[in-house]
Amino acid sequence: MTGYKKAFRKAFPYTIPVLTGYLFIGIAFGVMYAEKGYSFLWAILMSLLVYAGSGQYLAVNFFVPGFSFLQVIFLTFMVNVRHIFYGISLLEKFNQMGMKRWYMIFGLTDETYSLLCTTNVPEDVEKDKFLFAISIMNQSYWVLGSAIGAIAGTVLPINSEGIDFAMTALFVVIFVEQWMDRKNRIPEIIGVVVAIVALMIFGANSFVLPAMLAIVALLFVGRKKLDKEDDEICH
Repeated sequence: MTGYKKAFRKAFPYTIPVLTGYLFIGIAFGVMYAEKGYSFLWAILMSLLVYAGSGQYLAVNFFVPGFSFLQVIFLTFMVNVRHIFYGISLLEKFNQMGMKRWYMIFGLTDETYSLLCTTNVPEDVEKDKFLFAISIMNQSYWVLGSAIGAIAGTVLPINSEGIDFAMTALFVVIFVEQWMDRKNRIPEIIGVVVAIVALMIFGANSFVLPAMLAIVALLFVGRKKLDKEDDEICH
């Protein structure tokens, strides 16, 4: 455990924004899950073993009658296809982390990705331990929020109508933060324009998957040019 204590101590301040966000949206997920009649233990277990954020919000509806296994696979892929691009941009960094890379791949969420890409590692901390600390603390916040929400939803009469908007609000905050921090905003512009075009062509119920595939394809094609303008996607 040499060096891990310092790594967690140094990494914690950087994760405070994620802590505040994950607690609230984790609580929202837990409340929604409990409302379906499931034990709070299942909500905790899902946050430990699945840990998919928006995918977990979507999964709340997977357990109703008539939902096929193929639908579960398709919708989960549709919501999380963006992680393909995330993962590829971090392959080199993760390959240097030994066995910890397997957890880093599992624990890669939007918020964790943002921290891994933008946080400067302190000079007196080992890089792999610092990044690992960020990832594991972020998941612990999500698990804690899920537990609080699920227990509260089990013992208290809570009206969860509209509570699922918490995840949408978090994505908006992430987008605004990235927009403000980056000088090269071409990727963000591509995302917005492609999403609007896909919405107009495919409609509100079917636009997410074609939009995400088109965005990923465009970013791959123009990656070299974007890297020159913005140095690197993720240092």
